Amino acid sequence: MARRVWKNERAISLRRGMELNIEHAREKQNRGVERIADLMALSSHFTLYKWLENGRMPALLIPAFEHACGSHYVTQYLAQSSNRMLVDIPTGRNATHKELNEIGSYTHQVMAMLIDFYEGRCDQQQIESALTTLIEDLAHQRGNVMKHQQPELLLGAES
Repeated sequence: MARRVWKNERAISLRRGMELNIEHAREKQNRGVERIADLMALSSHFTLYKWLENGRMPALLIPAFEHACGSHYVTQYLAQSSNRMLVDIPTGRNATHKELNEIGSYTHQVMAMLIDFYEGRCDQQQIESALTTLIEDLAHQRGNVMKHQQPELLLGAES
């Protein structure tokens, strides 16, 4: 089975964003709902289950939830539902060959999807998600190029 590429995942609803965060936490950090609720300082993990069921979570708790899960799919959905795009803050560090190859490969995949879309073989939601991911990746690299002369310190950054 192929590994899931989390960077290319997109939420199509608030509830799906919460589900993706939970799945990411389970797969990448080996954290279940009970542990996430504990990290959020909730009195009962059943509260988190209730929010997952109906897709409603207090906005004040979204940052804690995403921090506990290690992903930001709810925030991404909220931005995209307002026709906004999120770009990770560039640090000015050099991109690795692997990162650049992944962007190049993904660009070709998106172009193939775009051709399929215009020939009626691809879903509109899929191509919108793929194009958004590609644009965000390219915008991040643009920011890195702009900050290349004065890179920032990588304090607390995950490598």
